[in-house]
Amino acid sequence: MQFEPHEQWIWLPADTYPDRQTTVHSTMSGQDRNTLGNYTCVRCEKSYSLGKAIESVHIRTSGDTFFRLSVNDEYCITGPASVGGDFLRNEWVRPQHYAAEFTVKSDYPGLAQGLLAFSAMIRMCPTQMFEFSQAHGGFFLTAHVRFANGTKTVLLTDEDWMMTVLPAYTGVGTYDGTQKPDEPVNAVRIPNRWHSLTAPIPSCTETRVFPRCEDPSLVQKTGELSPEILIVPAGETVETVLQMDMIYTGYPWVRAKTQGTVKVELRCAETEEGGSMERYTFTEDTVYLSSYLHSAGKLRVKAANEGDTDAELCILFAPSCYPAPVRAKTTTSDKDLNLVTEVCAHTLKYCRQTLHLDSGRHCEPMACTGDYYIESLMTAFTFGDMRLAAFDVRRTAQLLRYNDGRMFHTTYSLIWVQMLWDVYMLTGERELLADCEDALTILLERFSTYLGENGIIEYPPDYMFIDWLFPDEISTHHPPKALGQTCLNLYYYGALRTAAKVYETNGETAMAARMTADADAIQPRIMELLYDGERGLFFEGLNTPEAEERLCGWLPQNVTKRYYRKHANILAAYFGIMDKPACQAILEKVMTDSSLGDVQPYFAHFLLDAIYRNDLRDKYTLQILEAWKAPVKECPYGLAEGFVKPEPTYSFDHSHAWGGTPAYALPLALSGLEMREPGYKKIRLTPSLLGLQEASVEIPTPYGMITIGMKRGSAPVICVPDGITVE
Repeated sequence: MQFEPHEQWIWLPADTYPDRQTTVHSTMSGQDRNTLGNYTCVRCEKSYSLGKAIESVHIRTSGDTFFRLSVNDEYCITGPASVGGDFLRNEWVRPQHYAAEFTVKSDYPGLAQGLLAFSAMIRMCPTQMFEFSQAHGGFFLTAHVRFANGTKTVLLTDEDWMMTVLPAYTGVGTYDGTQKPDEPVNAVRIPNRWHSLTAPIPSCTETRVFPRCEDPSLVQKTGELSPEILIVPAGETVETVLQMDMIYTGYPWVRAKTQGTVKVELRCAETEEGGSMERYTFTEDTVYLSSYLHSAGKLRVKAANEGDTDAELCILFAPSCYPAPVRAKTTTSDKDLNLVTEVCAHTLKYCRQTLHLDSGRHCEPMACTGDYYIESLMTAFTFGDMRLAAFDVRRTAQLLRYNDGRMFHTTYSLIWVQMLWDVYMLTGERELLADCEDALTILLERFSTYLGENGIIEYPPDYMFIDWLFPDEISTHHPPKALGQTCLNLYYYGALRTAAKVYETNGETAMAARMTADADAIQPRIMELLYDGERGLFFEGLNTPEAEERLCGWLPQNVTKRYYRKHANILAAYFGIMDKPACQAILEKVMTDSSLGDVQPYFAHFLLDAIYRNDLRDKYTLQILEAWKAPVKECPYGLAEGFVKPEPTYSFDHSHAWGGTPAYALPLALSGLEMREPGYKKIRLTPSLLGLQEASVEIPTPYGMITIGMKRGSAPVICVPDGITVE
């Protein structure tokens, strides 16, 4: 019999703080998240003197909506892990919550003396799209303490813990030091609304980056590897830029030393344009650490000292990311290409938080499956740890159950099927397929209702997302039928083929046969209705008008022009809807016919994979990868969102890992890796230099690192860990 882990939740007493009990459950719920009483920051703490040496402390903890926990003044956990979320159904509280686990070892300060001091900063109120609340403030901690003599005890949050409201934290990214902390009050126990599952991933790590001031005359140097101190003279205003070596996702950290009032505006910017703002008022010596995730390569500072004595500001940045103890690298004789893969891997690292993010700047919820599918494949060839990808797959399955198989981005819900299968193949985790089978069934049953009398998808809620382009000033984010129907049908065809493999692996032979029959039925209808035999190309969709009652902001009325573009033709080859020679012929046209338009980095992933699947990697891989060199040279600090601006005023972010597929596609093409049995139990390798002079490939696996060294004129040197069978 299994029991729910002990969670003893505490919060502020309602009689003292009636306006600081509840909050909104999402930034997308249509409510004002900064309403007085909603945005609340609290310090929660308790110290124990246990009288004997402590060997270890196993902590299970969570908070609503954000918490950062320290033990004996040493930072250990930021949480909780996000439940995921979509752009739909945000009028309802999400049913799930997660707790984090962390083990403190005997070498932690104070443990030898039997001392334990817990301190958590808790923020009640969602501030970004990936944050979800149970609409009530709360915190719990359970600590299993093992002493050096072998005895144990369990510590729980209770009424002896003290809570201090911090009014200085007045809103998102704002701090007003004129508002002093309230008097500490004893916490009260509250009902467990959360019933948290333990997140199956480690907590994110936070480090420190020391930005350098562009004007050295404004700072005191404290050492080459130490932070700089910005001096703000009495009665003066100082403006400057602090530059970092790369673009990071994380939290601003500020230490102020002042005897008067200093007002600071801090803009976190990736490049020269845009950025997100924080504002502080310091009236005394203060250490401030933000709880709002930013993406930044530079910090623009404006500080006004209203006091009579000089003030000092030490401004750092605390990058946050999923821990990455392994880092595989692929290097070649092409230095520009090496820079591309390095920037791709760096951007991926900082998009990996408690869920994959589309970017550290946008911080979208679990809705962007197309992004996370690509990021999961990049991870397989860089960091190797696939637990976060598997967690994303399971959380997306929960969304599909919760939303009756519907997700905001219609194509992304179908890409989830491919992600489910590929993460299984990379990990060998059979439980993943079993855990998600019901969500798969719900999803595909919904899509079967979108079929028209002509046998293809005719009545979906929309056709998004195709790519970040605007042909004829029409958005392919949410295109009309003529620019989205063929792609959606091809995604559906691919999902059916993949679903058949999932059901077959799960022993559901009747369901596997049904999926195969459905794929066999739609394949000739797609060919008949959406393929132009004379041109040897697919067009992007039919020109039949949409019924007026179906139109909405995400489904515009159809257009009369027939579009021949790269996207549908890439997907046709990617999913192999025709035989290989026909797919190769289509890809040749994609690569040579400029009238078919552009693709952005996102869709270039499918192009590279289509090239690989159709035995054209030697001919076209390097040619396609050339497109990344110019934007990476222009900004080598983070990955640009696109190759070309969809419209002149659009501002790309530079923390967008969906375009980082070279970190996956290059080592894949160089190695010729093919998974013959899940989890790397049996693989095939067919190395190729692709026309390069030399290359070194590392591929992390559950058994260790595969390495391949290649040099023109020499046989490849391949090293494969024990436990992997190579064909």
